[in-house]
Amino acid sequence: MISVVIPVRNGMPLLEEQLRALAAQQCDEPWEVIVSDNGSNDGSLEFARDWAATRPNVHVVDASGLAGASAARNAGVDVARGDLLAFCDADDVVLAGWLAACAEALKSADLVAGRFDFWSLNLIPPAPPVRAATRQLGFLPAGLGANLAVRRHPFEEVGGFDETCIPGEDIDLCWRLQLRGFTFAEAPAAVVAKRARSDFHSVFVQAYAYGKCGPLLHKRYRKAGAGRDLKGALKAWAWLVVSLPRIAQPTRRIEWARGAGTRLGRIEASIRLRVFFP
Repeated sequence: MISVVIPVRNGMPLLEEQLRALAAQQCDEPWEVIVSDNGSNDGSLEFARDWAATRPNVHVVDASGLAGASAARNAGVDVARGDLLAFCDADDVVLAGWLAACAEALKSADLVAGRFDFWSLNLIPPAPPVRAATRQLGFLPAGLGANLAVRRHPFEEVGGFDETCIPGEDIDLCWRLQLRGFTFAEAPAAVVAKRARSDFHSVFVQAYAYGKCGPLLHKRYRKAGAGRDLKGALKAWAWLVVSLPRIAQPTRRIEWARGAGTRLGRIEASIRLRVFFP
């Protein structure tokens, strides 16, 4: 069996769209969906319970004990019955064939990452899906928790997601598994439509949070080979300075917010963790 775990915190109304997309999946492997609610106060938990009441393969767990997607995913795995685990997010949409592709890829690998469609849910021109697996920090390849699948035994052997590593818990998991000797592969047919944030504040806040994971991952894994791109950092800071007078342009504002948020997040975490990672 393959268990799909969705961490949710105030996911309405987008949660319904994701659940409908999962309900339409065709997969030869028996499967179930675990909605792991991380303390929602917008009706997500009640909606998920109503949804599960008429669908025997959908289950809901109250994962409000500890805030964070990693804790919610771990709580979902605790009640999941599958030997295969797949993870996606409440505000995205899995495309047709996603679940079957995850199950197929796990026949020959311990951990797999799919691809992202960035145009279906956003106002941008159509483009081919983008690989979720990238070599972060010039180190090992890693996928993202919004489109990731893993065998249960390796997941449990390394202790699941690190609940203190937020965000970056997905990259951390991928690296710990590979350093333990488990195999990583890509699943090109496992495509998730990713919903992008579109206003300055939300883009900046998200990028700031993502930026903070870089110094932490570098500090944890630098002895194993996780490096830093100082030349790239210098170029990024220079671009932010040069582009500042033009942020009145809508497209440039969003790009600038993403770049500034990432860099400032790195500075904050570098100071806190006493590591140089600009």
